[in-house]
Amino acid sequence: MKQKYKLTARFGPYGYLIPSILVFAVFLFYPFFKTIYLSLFKTNKLGQAKLFVGLQNYKDLLTSASFRNSLMVTLIFVVIVVVGSMLLGLIAAVLCNKAIPGIRFFSTSYALPMAIASSSAAMIFKIILNPTIGILNKFLQLDINWIADPKYALLCVAVLTAWLNSGINFLYFSAGLANIDESIYERASVDGASGVQQFFSLTLPGLSPIMFYTLVVNIIGAFQSFGQVKLLTQGGPGESTNLIVYSIYRDAFFNYRFGSAAAQSVILFLIIMALTLVMFKVEKKGVKY
Repeated sequence: MKQKYKLTARFGPYGYLIPSILVFAVFLFYPFFKTIYLSLFKTNKLGQAKLFVGLQNYKDLLTSASFRNSLMVTLIFVVIVVVGSMLLGLIAAVLCNKAIPGIRFFSTSYALPMAIASSSAAMIFKIILNPTIGILNKFLQLDINWIADPKYALLCVAVLTAWLNSGINFLYFSAGLANIDESIYERASVDGASGVQQFFSLTLPGLSPIMFYTLVVNIIGAFQSFGQVKLLTQGGPGESTNLIVYSIYRDAFFNYRFGSAAAQSVILFLIIMALTLVMFKVEKKGVKY
């Protein structure tokens, strides 16, 4: 009886994990391994594996000019989105970290993008960028078809995504600023430190843990952007906005090349995993807790 009680006390808590493990198995692990499996096959239009080709799908992708372009476009897009969204969130959080009249209104306004669906924002943005009735052209006195021009299309989608992500970044940075002891700023002011010096010497180091977390989350989120591209550009003009996620969607549901789409998904997973591992390596040197 005593032995049975010890076994129950030791292994009983793991039983509470079984429902979560089952959910993960059905919605995460099974799709993940099925994707790897499909990436080794040629499939029919129903997505069923028919002909084993090994690594041929990967070889075809790595020698494809279209896929290499998709990789480059995605990397540029990620850089613009991550830098833009983090800057917007940080600046807004610093501005709202003051006790002034109406600060709650401004805080709500800066956090609002996180509550807006990407599809709704994309449709509003499409009207703003319209070459004939759009407010942007009228305000700047220009005649540019922003979404249909390869020079501007990717930038437009990236700016929209950065703005959408800035709301949650604002909340992260606001929480981080609230945890910094105000007394260190008072001591720095007594020592003659300017506002700029306090920002770079006190605020940024104090925010480094939350900045690292935000950086990781934003990079992963930027790689997975889809709705904005689907609604605004459909990967065009040409392939100027053909992000990897949209390329996967197009290969699978338009060209019915599920094997190639699965291979792209695996490559995307490996890229995100490699970047995450590198960032966690760098985190040990650059983040101060």
